[in-house]
Amino acid sequence: MARFVALFGAAALVGVGALGACAPVVGQHGFQAIDAKPMDVAVGTDTKETVLARLGTPSTTSTFEGDNVWYYITQTTERYTYQRAQVSQRSVTEITFNEADSKVSAVRTLGLEDGVKVAMESRETPTRGRRLTVLEQLLGNVARGQLPRTDEDDPGARRPD
Repeated sequence: MARFVALFGAAALVGVGALGACAPVVGQHGFQAIDAKPMDVAVGTDTKETVLARLGTPSTTSTFEGDNVWYYITQTTERYTYQRAQVSQRSVTEITFNEADSKVSAVRTLGLEDGVKVAMESRETPTRGRRLTVLEQLLGNVARGQLPRTDEDDPGARRPD
């Protein structure tokens, strides 16, 4: 009976150790709010300069609205042993500015649930030319000689304009 209790205790210790090894590795990526949070930006009073001084450079700006929409992006990932990292939290704060006076016109926060999964297309666009095998790629330039050198081939030389 004492041997059974010792084996059971050893198995319990191994089980607890294995569960402890399953703790995730947490990673923080993107914008990290230290002194001020993006939601502290006041609509109608703050300008681009005050937002830049308070929050720093945005993670990205809008592609289509020019420099009038700034995004501050924060993401938290968790990775368990031998698995890919999974996004557990995402926060995107969108700050929109008026074109006329550069004051904040809107502040919007989007979360992970607001995102949309985009299915990637697996087909490839065909390219012109031959498909070379690995052997043809490796030995393709062996029989070719070097082209004759000219004065324009000197690296670092100025081009005649």
